[in-house]
Amino acid sequence: MPGLQQQDFTVLDNKQPRTISSFSAVVEKASPDYLPEQSMVLVDAVNSPPEAVAFQRQQLDRFLRQGGGELPLPMSLSILTDKSETRPVATRDGNGLANSLDATQSGLRVITGAAGFYGGVERFQISLEALNRLVRDAARQSGRKLVIRVGPGWPLLSVPGITMDQEQVFSIIVRFSTALRQARVTLYNVNRPGMTEALAQSFYYENFLKGVSSAKKVQYGNLALQVLAVQSGGRVLNTSNDLGSSIAACLADAQVFYTLAFAVPAGTQANEYHSLQVKMNKPGLAARTRTGYYAQP
Repeated sequence: MPGLQQQDFTVLDNKQPRTISSFSAVVEKASPDYLPEQSMVLVDAVNSPPEAVAFQRQQLDRFLRQGGGELPLPMSLSILTDKSETRPVATRDGNGLANSLDATQSGLRVITGAAGFYGGVERFQISLEALNRLVRDAARQSGRKLVIRVGPGWPLLSVPGITMDQEQVFSIIVRFSTALRQARVTLYNVNRPGMTEALAQSFYYENFLKGVSSAKKVQYGNLALQVLAVQSGGRVLNTSNDLGSSIAACLADAQVFYTLAFAVPAGTQANEYHSLQVKMNKPGLAARTRTGYYAQP
């Protein structure tokens, strides 16, 4: 909603109000200091079955070419496979992106669900490495970025009899939480409902949305793509077959948004978790923002 002022917001850090040290509103094409946002769309062919990838490509082609192919903000489009990842430059030319998508062969996965637990581990590693590259690339660019990952997300690796290294997983969670915040990345997950892996994860992630405060409390669910997305201030859209409309809903977040800053207190220990909440001082309004951060001494 445009037209809000600093006094319309209250920032709570671990339920304690913080003084807002700076405030800015960005309204697309209306703010004189508007920095072009950009979106990075990643089609996940590692964790999606071939028929789902074909459907995703068809939906993306339709979305990119609609309205004459002029995109609302610069977009880059990548396809992640277990062999490679295409990484084109951001552009507003939807027709050009669609043509490059048509010319790119995603290929069949070598790693499949039949590969069992260790195949899941490999897909998990490939997926996290791809997200790490996207965030690293985003950190080199100014302004806010939207990363839209199309697909079901990576395996959660919760298998009876397999011991989890909680310290390692907690370290990964802290690293991604911090990297997403510092790179000004908002993460989204868009997926078609009804696929086997997606169906199992569609709402399970909601059990892990509260930030994890220590390694002893970590479960693999805390590292789910959908959890990282919501915690970054993004959304999970997995109930519609119209992927183009879901992507458009993500991009709409760049039209109007507000940036609030406050002085971060030093942590009493390394990786001290702080929950964040932004309350609206106007009835009927709610803010969607990052849900927490890890403070350092």
